[in-house]
Amino acid sequence: MRIMPFFMGVFATALFVAPPVVFAQGTPGASTPTPPRAAVGKRIEQRIKRLHDQLKITAAEEPQWDAVAEAMREDAQTVGALVLERREKAATMNAVDDLRTYQAIAEAHATGVAKLVSAFEALYAAMSPEQQKNADRTFARSKHRPAAKKKAK
Repeated sequence: MRIMPFFMGVFATALFVAPPVVFAQGTPGASTPTPPRAAVGKRIEQRIKRLHDQLKITAAEEPQWDAVAEAMREDAQTVGALVLERREKAATMNAVDDLRTYQAIAEAHATGVAKLVSAFEALYAAMSPEQQKNADRTFARSKHRPAAKKKAK
């Protein structure tokens, strides 16, 4: 299905907020600085604006876009809070606790992505064919898609 690569791009966009924090695996208590909430919030807002501009969202599409942006914000906030909680407890967690907190983060993110897919589907359907092609190209170029990296080399 043609829309699937686009969803993967949106998924990657949602991940922009926390990958260094969520996926950095190290020893508990290792000093990997956690970005302040304000910095994370600023980054997600920058990504939302950049994506808005890249997709050339029209005034008529703003209601659908607002739902996409809100899903991205909610996912970032929820996952970010769980990441911070995990970091705060890292020094006292055992291996099972570590896995459980990672599971909670992954499940919360999966829930957030499901909301994002639903919201984005409505936006994509409202786009003109030219915008859809642009969206497909935008996400095909995403540096977070392994296939795009391989093709670029």
